[in-house]
Amino acid sequence: MKTQQFTVIDPLGIHARPASQLVAKATPFASAIEVRTEEKAANLKSILGVMGLALKQGSQFTLYVEGEDEDQAFEALATLLTEMGLAQ
Repeated sequence: MKTQQFTVIDPLGIHARPASQLVAKATPFASAIEVRTEEKAANLKSILGVMGLALKQGSQFTLYVEGEDEDQAFEALATLLTEMGLAQ
């Protein structure tokens, strides 16, 4: 299992457009991919789940990736989060 904590830095938070990009990036991977806050957890392959987290600027979350392609999935998602300026 690979995990990393992130803090949302985008002033708009993780709203519909970036959430859909994260879901699109996560979906092809076989690994289980989850985002957890202190209060909630969501499957990163579910747009409704990600939107339900209501991640605003300053929110902290942890990315969890577990499965046969976890290294590739984790790298792709962590890179997308930072390159899009969503989280660090």
